[in-house]
Amino acid sequence: MLNEKDKIYKEKFMAFAVRIVKLKNYLNEQKHEYNIADQIQRSGTAIGANHREAIAAESEVDFVHKLAIAQKECNETLYWLELLKATDYIDEKLFNSLYADAEEIMRMLTASIITVKKRLKK
Repeated sequence: MLNEKDKIYKEKFMAFAVRIVKLKNYLNEQKHEYNIADQIQRSGTAIGANHREAIAAESEVDFVHKLAIAQKECNETLYWLELLKATDYIDEKLFNSLYADAEEIMRMLTASIITVKKRLKK
């Protein structure tokens, strides 16, 4: 059974993944950009997938490890968003919206990792 925080994270990460899939479709159909689109879809959807693995972790150490992977995927997604903006594949408004969501997710993941690591030290 998911706790309330996990439910919120699950919904947030799923909503972000949906936005990323739609971004990929836009990039493919409107911009004829396929390589970066594939990369951002992989990293942007892996965040939620790794969070789901963390929920089913075998230990708190495993939980932290899975969230750290999600954190790396989020960081990679930030990179691809920056590249898409720099190459004018996405406009400022779309970039700002997606980037803000990714930064919020990064903060959520970081906070969870810090909380569990503090608990492990006790």
